[in-house]
This record gives sequence, structure tokens and C-alpha cells, in this order.
Amino acid sequence: MRTSKMEKQDTIWRRTARGSFNTTASLPDAVDVAVIGGGFTGLTSALCLARAGKKVAVLERSFLGEGASGQNAGFVVPNFALADPQVVRRKLGEEKGNALLDLVSQGADAVFETIREYGVACDALQTGWLNPAVTDDDAERLKVRAEFWQSRNRPVRYLSEPEISQQTGMTLYKGALLDESGGTIHPLDYLFGLGHAVEAHGGTVHEAACVKQAWQENGNWYLALEDGHTLTARQIVFCTNAFTTGVSRRLGLTTVPLRVYQVATRPIAQEVVDRIAPDRRSVGDTRRNLFSYRLDRENRLISGGMSAIPIGAKKRLGEAIVNRLAHELALPTVPEIEVVWTGVAAMTPDFLPRIHRMGDNAFAGIGCNGRGIAMTAQLGLVLADAVMGAPVDKLPIPLRKVRQLPFHALMPLATSASLIMARIEDSLAR
Repeated sequence: MRTSKMEKQDTIWRRTARGSFNTTASLPDAVDVAVIGGGFTGLTSALCLARAGKKVAVLERSFLGEGASGQNAGFVVPNFALADPQVVRRKLGEEKGNALLDLVSQGADAVFETIREYGVACDALQTGWLNPAVTDDDAERLKVRAEFWQSRNRPVRYLSEPEISQQTGMTLYKGALLDESGGTIHPLDYLFGLGHAVEAHGGTVHEAACVKQAWQENGNWYLALEDGHTLTARQIVFCTNAFTTGVSRRLGLTTVPLRVYQVATRPIAQEVVDRIAPDRRSVGDTRRNLFSYRLDRENRLISGGMSAIPIGAKKRLGEAIVNRLAHELALPTVPEIEVVWTGVAAMTPDFLPRIHRMGDNAFAGIGCNGRGIAMTAQLGLVLADAVMGAPVDKLPIPLRKVRQLPFHALMPLATSASLIMARIEDSLAR
């Protein structure tokens, strides 16, 4: 295998991980289920299948954590980023819409329950997630949304302007939605924990196992790996997110790739922490050019953003993000950058997750749309149910036909244009 040619991106999670994962098992010749992709979705699906007694092998093209699962900011947010609950119900119908909404709203609880069950040391804090409103119109929408989630028995409430000011130290916000089931984790340590949990139930997880081709003969699937090995599986689960190479290409071309840059600062003073995060809650506001922040265990500020111009974006955007943190949070000085990293999220056109049938006995899941920790806990579960024979028309995540987006290669240009418009709209709204 070509492990020597692969490199691990420098992220705050690589620097601060307390756990580790090293492939030790030999790659089997045949399994019940081959899971392609060793991120949150793939490992969660594999864990569910292994617990059910299936012989499972997870095939990760690189190292665990070198996709979006190890390159995000560690927010555990149990709702949609850009899909309003009422819009979801109108689109899918009340019964199916409610089923999907209930599934999504329980995603954070599912993550933290797995962490507790397997004793995963990943700095898990289920202290809640704050969604502050910048405009009066946004505040009214959040009030309605909070009432909806309360009607679904979720621990969600609306915070007044003084309450959100007390939570963030910011006077900009008109109110906020608080989901008390949300929180933060160290995503890489959580990923390692999922890998060990799969192994504890008899599954195997293999790094540097890049699948180049997959085909079906006589009711079985055959997977050709880059190193020349061929694996036979009765069923396949594709969990490759936004990747568009090799066996991932067909799935990746169904979504819009969104490159996100993340920044971790040097640790900030405790008196600042007490002002901007007295309850250590993570924050993501309603602006189209989202402002977000959280703290890690050593009081580093972690935030992110996107760049309209990709050339030289890593250095330039890192500086822009910390300057924005200093401005928005009224910090005494601009915090020093410790590390900047980047990853790619997969966005579906309607901002909803999807299940695809990739052939007989083959399913794929995609479309976390910026909610890649809580959503993957549920997406992996639904994929496992599909593999184990659950009626696809009863799954809470819709089964869709695989359709490549037209002009997929031009999507980064469209994303850049959209980001510029978002910044203009935010300025006009304020």
C-alpha cells in the first residue's frame, strides 16, 4: 500500500489528539458488508452492522480523519443548517417530513450516547448550541422554530436579547435559539473511538485501502483496491462524502463541494472566556456569511469561514477569521493564530440528506450540509437499516435517484459568487 506517499494535514485535532488509531487487522478476502469510507458516517454504519452480527470491513483511502470528519470544527448541531422545518414538511409531506426532522433533532443525543457507551475520551461537552439572530426578522423566525421543536418534545427554547447578550458578550443579537442537546467534541478522538468500537464488535477498519473499482457478479460485489487486493462482499455501503475520484466519483458529483477553512487561536484569557462563553456553549449565528465560534479544552477559540478567491486563501482567510473574532467579540487584542486547516463539505441542492441505491445490495448516504457530526450519527444508522433490509420507502431519510449535477466543475465559481452576495446581503440587512 502507498502509505508512505500520504500525508496528514496539520490541524488542531492532530496536534491535540489523546487517542490514536492504527490498522492492525489483515484485509479479509470476503465480508458480509464492505463500507467504503472511514469517516463518521462509514464508521457509524459499520458499528451498527457489526453490532447486528455482520462481518464488516471499513475501507479508508487515506488515514482516519483526513476527510471532512477530521477537518471540521467539532460542533455537534442537531438540526439543518439551511432547511427550515416547515419547508421540510412541505417538501416531503407532513408524515415523512416529521420523521426526518425527528431523526435529525436526535442526532446530538445519539453522538453523546455513543461517546458515553464506549467511554470515548473526546472532550465531549453537551452544553448546548446557540443560534443567535442578527435581525428582527431572523429573531421572529427563530421564535417560531423554537415553538416547533418544543412541540416535537425537543429541549429547545428562545432566548431574549438580554439573555443572548449575557451568553456571548455581544450586543448585536436580537435573540437566539438554544438547543440544549447540542455541544462540542474533539472530532478526531471521536473518530478514533468509533474505529475502536467497530473493532470491539468484530469489524475491521483499514487505512490506506483505496478502492479503485467495484463491480457485481453472480450476486456478489468485487472491490479492486489500489494495492492489487480484491475483496468480495455481499453488500456495499458508500460513505465517501464529497470525494470525486475512483469509486467515489459517481456519488461525489451529486453534490456541491464547499471548501471551508478553520482556525484555532492560541489559548485566550479566562476572563475573556467568562464573558463570551460563560456556559461554554458553541455559537453559530443567522448571517449568510456565518459567524461561529467555540472553545477547546485549553480555551483556544475555533472558528471558520469560506473564501471567494481560493488563491492564497489559507493564509489570507486565517488572518481574516481572527480579525473577525476580535471585532465581533470585542477582544482586547487580535488573537494569535496557532493553526489553519481546510476541508470540504458536501452540500445537496435542497440542503437535505439523501440515501441512494448504487446497485443491487448497495447503498450510499450523503448530504450532511454542514452538520457533519450529529447528522452522520443518524445517516450511518439509516444506511445500516437499509442494508439489513428495512423497506426503503419507510426510511426517515429519502431515497433519491443518483443524478450528477450539471456543470459540476464550475460549482466552485458559483459558490464564490454566492459568498460575495451573502456578504453584501448581510451588510444591507444590518
